[in-house]
Formats: sequence, C-alpha cells, structure tokens
Amino acid sequence: MITEITPTEFTPFASLFGGVLIGTAAVLLMALKGRIFGATGILSGFISPANSSDWAWRAVLLAGMVSGPLVYALFTGSMPAIDVPVSNLALVVGGVIVGLGVTYGSGCTSGHGVCGMARLSPRSIVATLSFMVSTAVTVYVIRHVIAGV
Repeated sequence: MITEITPTEFTPFASLFGGVLIGTAAVLLMALKGRIFGATGILSGFISPANSSDWAWRAVLLAGMVSGPLVYALFTGSMPAIDVPVSNLALVVGGVIVGLGVTYGSGCTSGHGVCGMARLSPRSIVATLSFMVSTAVTVYVIRHVIAGV
C-alpha cells in the first residue's frame, strides 16, 4: 500500500542561524566556564548540582533555552508555529528512547556532535556516527516500512 509522505520543510537560513547560535553558545561556555555544552549534562547537573555556583550557570543557560520562543514572539508578534506530525504516544516513546540513548551513549548530540566533534574526540565521532545512522534507519522504517501498514 502506497501512502503519501509529507515532505520535510527545508529551511536553510533558519537552520544556519540556529547552528550559529548553538556554536556560539558552545564556544562561550567553553571560554567562560571551561565546560562542554552538552544539553543533557547541563540538565542533569541542574537537577542534582555539585554546588550552588554550578547550579546557577546551568539555571541561566536552561532559562535561555526555554525562553527562546518568547524572544521570537517578542520580535515577530506571535509564537513560533510548531507542527509535530506524530501522536503524543510517539513523542513519549521517542523521549524515552532518546533518554536511554543519551544515558548509554554518555552524552547527547550537542555534547558529542557539536563539542566533541570540534575537539576531534574519537568517542564523540563514533557516537555522532551512531546517532546519524540510527536516525536514518528510524526515518526509513517509520516512513517506508510502518507507514504502509
């Protein structure tokens, strides 16, 4: 059974701008705090901090991440449109899988893919390759194997 697949929007300028912001944040965090910008590590250190000064910079960084849509709304007059073409159950299952992945992979795409790759870390290169292969296989299975069922 052939089903119509919704094309993915290609937004090169928005993607480039987002990448520049992430890269700038990673460089600034390394330059100012000597820390690697790994979002999961930042979040876990926020939830169970080593000390209060360690908690404070994590809180500020997380607040900045969460407030992005509000800043967007301030400049454009409306919240960004978010279109998630999957069910809530799929989001929960995906979140659990990602959580397991970052736990067993000792980091996430921001830590390994942005910072680790920039430092030419062999462990991060392997981790990032496994993220990308897993993503490609998942997209193929979801769009071409399960979609027809």
